[in-house]
Amino acid sequence: MRKAQAKKRALAPDPQYNDKLVTRFVNNIMWQGKKSGAYNIFYDALAKVNKQTGEDGYELWKIALANVTPSVEVRSRRIGGATFQIPSEVRADRKISLSIKWLVRYSRERNGRSMSDKLAGEIVAAAKGEGSAFKKKEDVHRMAEANKAFAHFRI
Repeated sequence: MRKAQAKKRALAPDPQYNDKLVTRFVNNIMWQGKKSGAYNIFYDALAKVNKQTGEDGYELWKIALANVTPSVEVRSRRIGGATFQIPSEVRADRKISLSIKWLVRYSRERNGRSMSDKLAGEIVAAAKGEGSAFKKKEDVHRMAEANKAFAHFRI
C-alpha cells in the first residue's frame, strides 16, 4: 500500500468549450488512448443533439449530466455475519464520475450506427429525464430509499 495518497492530476480544458468537465467526459469515451477520436465522437454527438432538438448541444449535455447525477448510493457492509446495503451520501467528485460513466456506458449499449449517434440519443433522453442512464440513477435512489432503515449503520 502507498505511504502517501496519489495526487490528483490537473486536466487540461478542451479546445472548443474550454471546459475541464468535457475533457473528463472525453477521457471516459476514449478507447486505446485515441483521444482525438474521442473528441470527434463527442463534438459530433453535440452537433447531432443540436440538429435534433434545435437547442445548444453543450447546454443540453450539461442538463443531461445533471439529471443523471446521483445524490445517494448504497454501500455493502458486513455486520455480524449479515451483509447490509447501507445508504450514504455520494462525494462531489464521485457524483460526477458516476454520471459520466453511466452516460457513456448506456450510450455504448444503445442501438445506433455510430458511437456519436448513440451518445447523442442518450444525451437527449437524459436531458428529458428518460433513457437508461437516468433509469440507473432512479434505481440507485430507490435502493437507497428502500434500505433507509439501515442508515444508522453508516460507515
